[in-house]
Amino acid sequence: MPNHKTVQDYIRTIVDFPHEGIMFRDVTTLFADPRGLRLAVDQMLHPYAGTRIDKVIGLEARGFILGGAIAHQLSVGFVPIRKKSKLPGATISEAYTLEYGEAVVEIHDDAIQAGEKILLVDDLLATGGTAEAGIKLVERLGGEIVGCAFVIDLPDLGGRARLEKMGMDVHALCAFEGE
Repeated sequence: MPNHKTVQDYIRTIVDFPHEGIMFRDVTTLFADPRGLRLAVDQMLHPYAGTRIDKVIGLEARGFILGGAIAHQLSVGFVPIRKKSKLPGATISEAYTLEYGEAVVEIHDDAIQAGEKILLVDDLLATGGTAEAGIKLVERLGGEIVGCAFVIDLPDLGGRARLEKMGMDVHALCAFEGE
């Protein structure tokens, strides 16, 4: 019998992690299954078939796993956007707001060339703060975001609307309502 599992079927939910009231959507079970990982990578790429993509950006940390696999599939380069002080070379940074406080992400200042077409990827779209910061970094270097691809969208947290308001094309493989 053929495997008819969807990407969402591979995602484990852990109740009350990291604290009470949170339904944590764990993609490590998706990544651990070869069919699940292949399905996710193929479906993340599908909307961009025929689109010029010069580099894939992955947001720390699970975006590195997806981004590396997608860049390999496309035969293009991969660029990480990391938390502050994790990259060894000269960087530019962008601060963004978290639920309680602020965080900063960085990219090497020579990672993107002006005019390059960039696909931004991560595992989860919640409020969109990290993705927005990543988009701003790419744009400051002269890159053009052709799309933002995620495995999971938590639409009630507003991230998709936030990125679409910026003019971004947003694609997610599945959504969990009421998060």
